[in-house]
Amino acid sequence: MLFNLQKGQGSTEYGLSIMLVGIAVIIILWLLGPAIGNLFSDVVNSI
Repeated sequence: MLFNLQKGQGSTEYGLSIMLVGIAVIIILWLLGPAIGNLFSDVVNSI
C-alpha cells in the first residue's frame, strides 16, 4: 500500500454529506419561508 487514503476519503465524504444537508435546509427554508413568516404574523396579530 503506497498511500493511506482512507482518512482523507472519510473526511471528504463527511464534508460532502454536511454540504448536502446544508443545501437541503436552505432550499426548504427558501420554499417555506413566506408561509412560516405569515404564520408568525397571524399569531402576533391575534394576540
